[in-house]
Amino acid sequence: MIKLHPEFLTKNGKKEFAVLSYEEFLKVQEILEDLEDLEDLQQAKEEEKDSPSYSLDEVKEILNID
Repeated sequence: MIKLHPEFLTKNGKKEFAVLSYEEFLKVQEILEDLEDLEDLQQAKEEEKDSPSYSLDEVKEILNID
């Protein structure tokens, strides 16, 4: 798990914004992108769950590859 060190900006005594170092921001951004990729993969697998699948040997045979 990533350890964050945010600095908080307040307005009227309430936390309004969290500021991260650029390095921490990049790490958070990378994690979010990975999560989005995982969600896309899960959705694609769900959409294709009833589609036929072929082994590499079957594909080679279909394409007449030795």
